[in-house]
Amino acid sequence: MRENPESKKVGIIGCGAIGTLIAEAAERKLVMCDEVILYDYAAEKTEKLRSSLRFPVTVVASLDEMLRLKPKVIVEAASQQAAREYVERIASAGIDLIVMSTGALLDLNVQSSKVHVPSGAIGGLDALSSAALAGIDEVVLTSRKNPRAFELNNKEPKVVYEGSAEEAARLYPREMNVAATLALTVKPAKVKVQVVSDPAVQRNTHEFTVKWRFGEMFLRFANDPHPENPRTSALAAWSAIRLLQKLLET
Repeated sequence: MRENPESKKVGIIGCGAIGTLIAEAAERKLVMCDEVILYDYAAEKTEKLRSSLRFPVTVVASLDEMLRLKPKVIVEAASQQAAREYVERIASAGIDLIVMSTGALLDLNVQSSKVHVPSGAIGGLDALSSAALAGIDEVVLTSRKNPRAFELNNKEPKVVYEGSAEEAARLYPREMNVAATLALTVKPAKVKVQVVSDPAVQRNTHEFTVKWRFGEMFLRFANDPHPENPRTSALAAWSAIRLLQKLLET
């Protein structure tokens, strides 16, 4: 059978909470594609996700196999390690890539229009990137999550980290993609980060203040954690779905 050149396939690297939600969005036709291609180091995760879907699914054993199937867009929803390993290979193949593990991009000098960063668990990035053009003086991010997100059991609020966004993303690669996304948006300005493990917090809460050349901004986001992964805000997965919709429309 000859392949339809107009078919739209979506590759998903990582079949955890975010990858699962994206695949389910395709099945519900929130994402308009013809097929989903799944890849995960843990084969049991891939098989579990495939068995839960009635949508056309192909499981592959490597990135090379996924690239041979020529997806229109690939979503990295695995880890910073996977992103570092795959970003340049996917971009050089001319395939649009959505990077969820944005901390990896802080270490890479990626200059490609094929690499896309979703807004994740926050918003207002259009205003921030505009302010960055004029000049940003200061960005301060405070993130509060329930102790279970950090596998802690403290009974009082506890500051678990203070420092740069780059270091926060390195120390908390799954919990602090927000810090990395902010750092990428306001670059070359630096982002100061405070991370708090707070038992009174049930939603992942991110507040950031920005002082720039012509004013100030204060933004606050309180998001329910993904029910299957308290480290991740549900909004992060939905921001990837929205970006995927846009890329598939082009």
